[in-house]
Amino acid sequence: MTDFFKKVEILKARHEALLSRKNKPQEWGNGIYTRYKYPILTCEHTPLAWRYDFNEKDNPYLMQRIMINATLNSGAIKWNGKYVLVVRVEGADRKSFFAIAESPNGIDNFRFWDEPITMPDDIIPATNIYDMRLTQHEDGWIYGIFCAERHDDSKPVDLSAATATAAIARTKDLVHWDRLPDLKTKSQQRNVVLHPEFVDNKYAFYTRPQDGFIDAGSGGGIGWALVEDITNAEIKEEKIINSRHYHTIMEVKNGEGPHPIKTPKGWLHLAHGVRGCASGLRYVLYMYMTALNDPTHVIAQPGGAFLVPQGDEYIGDVMNVVFANGWIADEDGTVFIYYASSDTRMHVATSTIDKLVDYCFNTPEDGFYTSKSVEAIKKLVVKNKSL
Repeated sequence: MTDFFKKVEILKARHEALLSRKNKPQEWGNGIYTRYKYPILTCEHTPLAWRYDFNEKDNPYLMQRIMINATLNSGAIKWNGKYVLVVRVEGADRKSFFAIAESPNGIDNFRFWDEPITMPDDIIPATNIYDMRLTQHEDGWIYGIFCAERHDDSKPVDLSAATATAAIARTKDLVHWDRLPDLKTKSQQRNVVLHPEFVDNKYAFYTRPQDGFIDAGSGGGIGWALVEDITNAEIKEEKIINSRHYHTIMEVKNGEGPHPIKTPKGWLHLAHGVRGCASGLRYVLYMYMTALNDPTHVIAQPGGAFLVPQGDEYIGDVMNVVFANGWIADEDGTVFIYYASSDTRMHVATSTIDKLVDYCFNTPEDGFYTSKSVEAIKKLVVKNKSL
């Protein structure tokens, strides 16, 4: 065996050790969910065949020919008994693409399928696509709603000027994808989620209207809109169902994460909130619930953040960020929450339907004033003293 093939064998052994590493739950959490010690996906988890040319003649130094920068912001679905993520993979060239990774237990041993997803283009090709939300809809299709980014040609000199639309694709097997026309809206949309059921015999979307590519501007929060024909989807009327507020975790922006989970007590929502701070924008996760008979009516919303960056999660390409657009509710009530940290890597946290519903209904709401926050703490102190 030549030195080249010895290096290949060592490389493959190290990669297998990473893929097969058992994840460990962290001790002493907050009682709401359990975090795990290791990220479930990093750039190093991507297949070696995507990165290396194993032909000794063509690559005698065993260099990476294609480098991967990050694995992040994954949609999620339970599929054929496996926990499946549609991962946003970002190359060293800054282009993102989708690839599927699956695990037998949802917390470790995630392995990518052999090849990335070939996603058909819309009429106007997108420069970049990312952040897919997966919805197994009652119409029989699995839909992927994701952001399609293009240069803003109205500003030809500004190479950072961009536009965003909500792209729509659907599949029956997660391999072959049919691309539908992008969602037509009056505003830019980077954060759109399809509700899993028909509402008034129409497709329902959670939206986030924005004046610009980054800035929400007059966009007031998480929106709601109904569409009759998803094969030519157009939003003509949109209302805000979960608003932004001053001096909260969602002061700058907020947006729906994955599609909500249906529970006996209401629709369970996971969302992200954004605020400004000295280091830039801080992204955290929060939760709320809406009524079963009216998904636009908020019936519970705990105050503050549900999950924030912790430890090494602070560090990455975009610091101080957690973001989730995928979760899986298992048959036994376990919920797997898949979140990315600092636009770099993927993690999992586990909880249950019962715990999350309890958290939503029994955690004090944000009173929007310091005095209200103090009142909530004192009320709890008094209650505990009486025990």
